[in-house]
Amino acid sequence: MGADARDDCAVYDIGSPVTLVVGSDYIRGPKFILHEMGFLSDFDIGYYLAAANISDIAAMGATPIGLLSVIRYPHELDDAGFREVTAGIHQACTDFGTLNVGGDIGNAERVILSGTALGVCRPGKVLKRSGARPGDLLCVTGACGLLGAAVAYFPKEDSFLPGRLPEDAARKLLDSWRRPRARVAEGRVLSEKPFATSCQDTSDGLKATIEQVMQASGVGFRVTERDVPVDPAVRMVADLMQVDPLALTMSASSDFQLVFTLAPDDLEACLAEFTATGLDFFVIGEATDDGEARLVGDEGGRPLPGVAWKHQKSDVSLLASGSSEPQSG
Repeated sequence: MGADARDDCAVYDIGSPVTLVVGSDYIRGPKFILHEMGFLSDFDIGYYLAAANISDIAAMGATPIGLLSVIRYPHELDDAGFREVTAGIHQACTDFGTLNVGGDIGNAERVILSGTALGVCRPGKVLKRSGARPGDLLCVTGACGLLGAAVAYFPKEDSFLPGRLPEDAARKLLDSWRRPRARVAEGRVLSEKPFATSCQDTSDGLKATIEQVMQASGVGFRVTERDVPVDPAVRMVADLMQVDPLALTMSASSDFQLVFTLAPDDLEACLAEFTATGLDFFVIGEATDDGEARLVGDEGGRPLPGVAWKHQKSDVSLLASGSSEPQSG
């Protein structure tokens, strides 16, 4: 599976007891707005770099075996800052059960952070975006929108009336950026049994992920409004922004949850396996044969709300500004 598959990773059948899975992600350098504002440390962006890459491995149902990183930086980032970035990478690799196996460092005109994650799974067990079938249940491993809500809230924190977020809610939003979780354990459960007919991480946001799985699988989705989990901190930001909480939940946000589909007959066994390993997921809808993604509630159906990430032409800041043009960061 190469770039033409448009999946989270490339997949190599190397004729051995394992299949090799490889993914690569770049994260923003000087345009990492929460870092520029002082909310995130150099350690935090190193951690995020590793998590973003390992999340793609998790979405394929593979076990991460190593991370290669590229750290290019200007003279303005001193040795202490550089060591913090590498320490964050190392800690994330440790937390997700893999190794920081090297990469490249050197000078550049600005901060450039990129990584390549490597993983393995048993042949025939890799998860793909394609494979969902009409009647399959649509599931997500947790609430989405926290990272997007943080980007929408903190740059405009002083402008929201009648007040700011409570301290615990603000901390939860920042912690979602500081220690994002790659869903390695969940991906392995879905792959090894196997349960999932399709799978993808929510690094582009829940709305975009559902639409991408829909397009790859050639199905539609009916999402049940009352079943989509909304984090209380996201709901608070939505109230301050005076927008639909579901719109903020489903908009562009790198939460690294897993969206997956499974046959209804496998639901009970999948729930039992997740529960036995201390994990959880939510059933939020089902696949249809009409090729459309719709949100269904008490007042009928409508298109999925929110702003999907599409190559930086739009982002969650549009929900806060009401503008037709995205804002930086």
